[in-house]
Amino acid sequence: MTDAAHAPKHALGALHAELLGVEFDNFDREREEITLRFRAPDSFITPRGSVQGGLIAGFLDEVMGWAHVWATDHAEAPLNLDINMTILKPVLAGALVGKGRVIRRGRRAIFLEGELFDPAGNLLARATSTAIPTPRPGS
Repeated sequence: MTDAAHAPKHALGALHAELLGVEFDNFDREREEITLRFRAPDSFITPRGSVQGGLIAGFLDEVMGWAHVWATDHAEAPLNLDINMTILKPVLAGALVGKGRVIRRGRRAIFLEGELFDPAGNLLARATSTAIPTPRPGS
């Protein structure tokens, strides 16, 4: 289910979101899972022909963070303690789909998970994160 009232606020005013080409797709409140669309520009490609690993981590960080933001009705944002990432296939320039979800949320720690797919639905990379819940800046 999509919360259209918050969707336009997702990437507006955030320069890093513009860099990553973030677009809100939907949020499933019951599963606490968000789907975002990304666009990896040619400038993200290394001489090996795929997106640089730190930028892949950025896509996954973005989708995991927004899962928690939406699960808390935009009141909280996670402050990462760690992110563990596995790249399963080369991530190429162009359209990407990210899914992020809250695995467990407590008062002192949050456990998040993210996945990055190509447009055909092939899993390219996945990550987990442990974070601290904090008030969302500007809320």
